[in-house]
Amino acid sequence: MAAVVYGYPWSGLLARLKFHDEPGWAGPLAGLMAKAGHEHGTLAGCDALVPVPLSERRLAARGYNQAWELARRLGRPALPRALVRCLDGAPQHTLDRTDRLRHMRGAFMVHPAQVASVRGMRLLLIDDVVTTGATLQAAAAALLTAGATSVEALVLAATPAPV
Repeated sequence: MAAVVYGYPWSGLLARLKFHDEPGWAGPLAGLMAKAGHEHGTLAGCDALVPVPLSERRLAARGYNQAWELARRLGRPALPRALVRCLDGAPQHTLDRTDRLRHMRGAFMVHPAQVASVRGMRLLLIDDVVTTGATLQAAAAALLTAGATSVEALVLAATPAPV
């Protein structure tokens, strides 16, 4: 589920959050996500939120994870360290659909210390943008393999489907 379609003005605000060191945008943008999540029941229907993690390199360069900045403002229990990004490569936004899907295979694992926290839980993945769904699919697969009962996703923006 996406709160908005990726385009004006959301694309510019997301860029400020993600690439221009303006994490303060997470508050108002998470408000849009909360509204959509409440309207569709996804926030109330989950046991915990799981932000999609960045690679260690990208986290060090940015200084914060935009998915966690959004998730922590949604007013639900969260497991911010449940997932670990095992693979690091080219940013997803630079790849085509086929390469995105290939690039994400095996990209995530549940942190060994968090397996018990995930087992039997209804989880809601949180991310900023979905384009092909490759990242969300790979993250959900890792959580389900670790024993999550169900995994849904709530993102701020979805890119429009190609015509």
